[in-house]
Amino acid sequence: MARASRSDIRLDAPKGLRTSVLPRRGASDRDRFGRFTEWIARNMGTPWFIIGLTIFVIFWMAWNILAPAPLRFDSAALGFIALTLVLSLQASYAAPLILLAQNRQDDRDRVQIEQDRQRAERNLADTEYLAREVVALRLAVRDMATKDFIRAELRALLEDLDSRDEAEAEQSGA
Repeated sequence: MARASRSDIRLDAPKGLRTSVLPRRGASDRDRFGRFTEWIARNMGTPWFIIGLTIFVIFWMAWNILAPAPLRFDSAALGFIALTLVLSLQASYAAPLILLAQNRQDDRDRVQIEQDRQRAERNLADTEYLAREVVALRLAVRDMATKDFIRAELRALLEDLDSRDEAEAEQSGA
């Protein structure tokens, strides 16, 4: 397989996932297998799986104890060797499948944590910007004339005009 060039490597995806911009052959097969492993891991932890496995083991043991001798396929005298092998095989496949599912979940969690960190950085930057804007508005409002100040100035002008009118009236009357 050819090595991806420096420009083809994606830095926004976890290592081990699609590291190339170009789709690889078999990527959907790996994803399908990954979804299968997650399905196995999810279902092996359910009560229904435990109940089903218990019923299977009880049936196996009952069959090999109670069935006529020619129909038995696993000896109780030897400790149910075939049952032990079947359960060991199931466990030997279950553990790696569960680990694969956990690795996929870890990759998703890593990406989610990075996205959360970036979102938190943007929120912090936005909050700091808004705080600076609020301070600037407070400073601008502090320099702004209030209604009471404008009313007082208008009253003073009105009184000044009234006093001029009275002075003019006295001069024209005298």
